[in-house]
Amino acid sequence: MGSLKKEKLNSTSTTTEQSCTNPSCFFCAMKEQNLSLRRAGIASCFKEMPIKDSQEHVLVLSSLWNIAMTQPDDPEFPSLGIFNCMARLIQKGVNDRSWLLGDENIYVPYYAAHVIGSYTMNKVEFAVRAVESGVIPPLMELLRGKISWVEQRVAVRALGHLASYERTFAAVAVHEREVVKLATEIASTCIDVVFDKFVGLKDTAKRLKYHSNLLTRGVGGLDMENRKAEEWASQLQCWSLYLLNCFACKERCLDLICRQEFLKDLCGMWGRLVNHSSPAGIGLIRILCYSKNGRKSIAESKEVINNICNLSRSSDDWQYMGIDCLLLLLKDQDTRYKIIEIATLFLADLVELKSLGIRSNVGEAITRALLLDYKKSKSKIKNKKALDVLQEIWDLKVEKRKLEKIMLSEEKAEKMRVLVGLIKQQGNQMFCLGDIEEALVKYTEALDICPLRLRNERMVLHSNRAQCHLLLRDPDAAISDSTRALCLSNPANSHSKSLWRRSQAYDMKGLAKESLMDCIMFINGCIKTETGKRVKIPYYAARMISKQTEATWLFASAKSKASRNEAVQESDGEYVLQKYEEIMKIMMEKKCFISAFQACQP
Repeated sequence: MGSLKKEKLNSTSTTTEQSCTNPSCFFCAMKEQNLSLRRAGIASCFKEMPIKDSQEHVLVLSSLWNIAMTQPDDPEFPSLGIFNCMARLIQKGVNDRSWLLGDENIYVPYYAAHVIGSYTMNKVEFAVRAVESGVIPPLMELLRGKISWVEQRVAVRALGHLASYERTFAAVAVHEREVVKLATEIASTCIDVVFDKFVGLKDTAKRLKYHSNLLTRGVGGLDMENRKAEEWASQLQCWSLYLLNCFACKERCLDLICRQEFLKDLCGMWGRLVNHSSPAGIGLIRILCYSKNGRKSIAESKEVINNICNLSRSSDDWQYMGIDCLLLLLKDQDTRYKIIEIATLFLADLVELKSLGIRSNVGEAITRALLLDYKKSKSKIKNKKALDVLQEIWDLKVEKRKLEKIMLSEEKAEKMRVLVGLIKQQGNQMFCLGDIEEALVKYTEALDICPLRLRNERMVLHSNRAQCHLLLRDPDAAISDSTRALCLSNPANSHSKSLWRRSQAYDMKGLAKESLMDCIMFINGCIKTETGKRVKIPYYAARMISKQTEATWLFASAKSKASRNEAVQESDGEYVLQKYEEIMKIMMEKKCFISAFQACQP
């Protein structure tokens, strides 16, 4: 389609130069040297387009799309009536089916909604002008699915921008409950819809041609279509969540957003590698945690709390959001004792975390939240394991710290370092002899006497214990110790061996996303330390990434659902392999290299 458009554009431009008789020709107006004539010509074009039928409509819209994408802050077109023009074109496409299906008009609503979204992305004054020009009713029609999921994607993007400004939120809120209901429905179902309507079609010839053309723009074949469809489906979901965020942060329609079924759905919504810049589901959950009603709804679901807890002990970019959610829930007396028995078992592994990104004293904040009203808490908590863990935190962060501050001089600390090293060596010897349980005992003995200030020594001991737990087939204990080691590393989550060990432990528990994130971080860490000229991806890490990439594929669940109802063509295996190769390529492009090494030795 791209080459076809270029040919038509060149042909149209040549003809225009020779004998254009259209007084409202967009391309002629754009070439006009006189500024006032140029502006008048463009304004005339915007007025005439919705009421005239022309094969040039799609060419003009395509040009406007490109300009809006590259120059979204340029005030020229917004001041000349582009929003009114786009709104009328969308409405025409929705109301007049015969027009929509004629010529190449099927592309017009998509481009028009995209233009609105691009121009309202950064400038509140453009958003105000767009609302005054009547863009919301036609965008709502697209949001309702009057054409297809492709148009829904750009409509929800544009509405999200309009809802994000105080001056235009009220205009979107006129349709408040419908918008929220539609956005929650789209976020929950769009992945299945895109799979059923496009990616999962057994006969690819049945894919709508204009969808394929918009996805690839004439470049690439089936593989490119599949990659772009995955990216667009993820964006449709994430932009729907962004629209919901605009209402949730104002505590509007929380009864619709906080439905237990939808909260559980949110836990499975993440941007993945194709849309890694979006916090997706956890972003909305965190906003809900800032409201009392939101916290109450979230605390009622053990499934949601467990998912937040898993995120808090991961190397995901949004780990800090998971921690924030748990701290907000723990500080609220109405939700504290609904989640503390679960949260304590996870957050206990993070109490020695100094900083996470730009956030400092994270471990101290966690300790304060867990030990808040410690004596009263003990009488309200029934779970013995949670009580034992709270006592461990008290002993480590209060009693041991107090004792070391009073009694541990620099000289004594150095003597303790030597003693810890000797006991660790004994543990290493036991490990090499295959006596894993005895090695674990020695590493624990060394940890018990290791001063808190010896963070590197404590990191290694926790990591070694994690390896022992792995060999003893205890993934929960392995995750706990490797997480503690990663909290002690500098910067946080940078100790390669602990990342690999936790990745294996998460794999044993079937937590594919967490395992994948740790494995990618493990390889990235190795890349940064390698100076060789050849890339060597450790086979065990490559195999893990391949396995977890398949398990976390955006359409994995949708494919599984489809397979239960009908025989779906088994053609996505190559695509999963391609996604794995894509990850490897990204890593290699960093121009850093990996050498294979034994990452599973203590």
